[in-house]
Amino acid sequence: MTEAELNERANEKARKRKAARDRMLATKTEEKGLLIVHTGKGKGKSTAAFGLIARAIGNGMRTGVVQYVKGKWETGERVVLERFPDLAEIRTMGEGFTWDTQDRARDIAAAKRAWEVSKEMIEACRVDRSKGEKPKYDMVLLDELNIVLRYDYLPLEEVVEFLDNRPEDLHVIVTGRNAKPELIEAADLVTEMTQIKHPFREQGVKAQKGVEF
Repeated sequence: MTEAELNERANEKARKRKAARDRMLATKTEEKGLLIVHTGKGKGKSTAAFGLIARAIGNGMRTGVVQYVKGKWETGERVVLERFPDLAEIRTMGEGFTWDTQDRARDIAAAKRAWEVSKEMIEACRVDRSKGEKPKYDMVLLDELNIVLRYDYLPLEEVVEFLDNRPEDLHVIVTGRNAKPELIEAADLVTEMTQIKHPFREQGVKAQKGVEF
């Protein structure tokens, strides 16, 4: 087969794929706020979520972030978001990882405070658009909420019900490994990060600026 014939065959396949995709896209007309869950043992759950926050800001959308675990780390994403005070609010509510705090009662109290802030953010988006009211946020990230749900620091049923009944136009992202099945069932979009290799475990490389924080 000549190069010209190979090109024509490839072009014909591309035309067919485009026609099939156009037919599929024509059926996708609904717009709604999504409940998005990033889970799994691999790195990248929060990283991908902050990528969505950055994308939303780039589109002029208002965003809110509640961090459940990471504590007072000076992270790059926090510094970036602080440069967009009109479009981003970040609330760091955690006390650190459980193996650092070694205080279950304090961890539970911190989780409850973070959940109250999360509910306030989400409720601030429950507006009457027909009256010209605008929600305070278009996207809310609940970073590492899955961690505190895993340890039963918050009532799972209450959390899932509240998120399931969020304002219809609001996107909510939940991150953290070991997402509960009930949350996965309620979510619209679930991504599981799978670890193939990690330098921390295999090479003894510590957490590095710009990669982990």
